[in-house]
Amino acid sequence: MKRCAIVLCGGKSSRMGTDKAALPFGAESLATRVVGVLRQVVALERIVVVAAVEQRLPSMPAGVVVTRDLRPERGPLEGIAAGLRAAAPLAECAFVTACDVPLLRAEFVARLFIIAEAAAAESFPITVPGDEVKCYPLTGVYHTEVLPAVERRLAADQLRVRDLFQDVPTRYVPLEDLRDVDPELASLENVNHPQEYRSALNHVGLE
Repeated sequence: MKRCAIVLCGGKSSRMGTDKAALPFGAESLATRVVGVLRQVVALERIVVVAAVEQRLPSMPAGVVVTRDLRPERGPLEGIAAGLRAAAPLAECAFVTACDVPLLRAEFVARLFIIAEAAAAESFPITVPGDEVKCYPLTGVYHTEVLPAVERRLAADQLRVRDLFQDVPTRYVPLEDLRDVDPELASLENVNHPQEYRSALNHVGLE
């Protein structure tokens, strides 16, 4: 299957106190760092960055597709819908992530794509790390065919991403199956608070 990636940047960042997408991370921003990891797995022309309606994004590498939520303040499911609309002409499946995972590893993304492609062959259009009790819906692979199901949830004002899994067969990947490519599972760690941001900087020797 043709692969692409979607980076969600439109969150409120209320706990951080400033727009996370634009936060510096060394010589780049959080958002461009995530794009830089993803470009090791998919071409820049197949990376879709989703921003809020009036959000000002940091400068993106040439070739990256930028799109926006159709409606404001509808959470990540709105962003997934916008991303899938832009991704559908480019690829059959998309790795969905947020802009606030600076420790994301390319090997993790590649492994999840491999698992997701096998899952899609078994009629599981969504693949996410975790299990039915605790999973990571914003670090998963979504087949573009799930867009109508996403739009139905949005039309019904049912905005929780996890509720989508009630409508669409979903393959859960045990976390232990991913540790060989990411021993600390750092790819699943987002930064919501200033202390988490500083910890991520420290992890890569930037603070």
